[in-house]
Amino acid sequence: MKIKNDFLRLLASIVLCFSAAGLGGLSTSTAVTSWYLTINKPTWTPPSWLFGPVWTILYLMMAIAFYLIWTKGVTKKTLPALRFFLIQLALNLFWSLIFFGLGNFWLAYLEIITLLLFIVMTIKSFWGLSPFAGRLLIPYLLWVSFASFLNLAIALLN
Repeated sequence: MKIKNDFLRLLASIVLCFSAAGLGGLSTSTAVTSWYLTINKPTWTPPSWLFGPVWTILYLMMAIAFYLIWTKGVTKKTLPALRFFLIQLALNLFWSLIFFGLGNFWLAYLEIITLLLFIVMTIKSFWGLSPFAGRLLIPYLLWVSFASFLNLAIALLN
């Protein structure tokens, strides 16, 4: 029974993270083939083809990290960590909607800074429960940090 429950939690964690990715991708996919091509971007902007594979790996790592904490149960100890994760996941989705859906670069920049703070709080809370789960989120923190600089540069250039 435990193996079945663990598998269902892993599956639910993957579905949760990739659902957020898919919802964000709806606004992103339209923009990257239209107005995003026409705006000013810094020379160090990664090629468009890189974003899909990077985000796929990051969402999978996020799902595994969430699963590792969730398998410890929903307790007074784990609940803050699980909440931080869910908040940062929602903020991740909202960034895509603000940046690509609304095309509001400055609001997106303020939002991504908030997202970064919640990623740090998530890593810190995960690390205390499972150092491995915390480490799984470090590449995500680094990528979103880079994305925040890219967001700022685009806001300044446009």
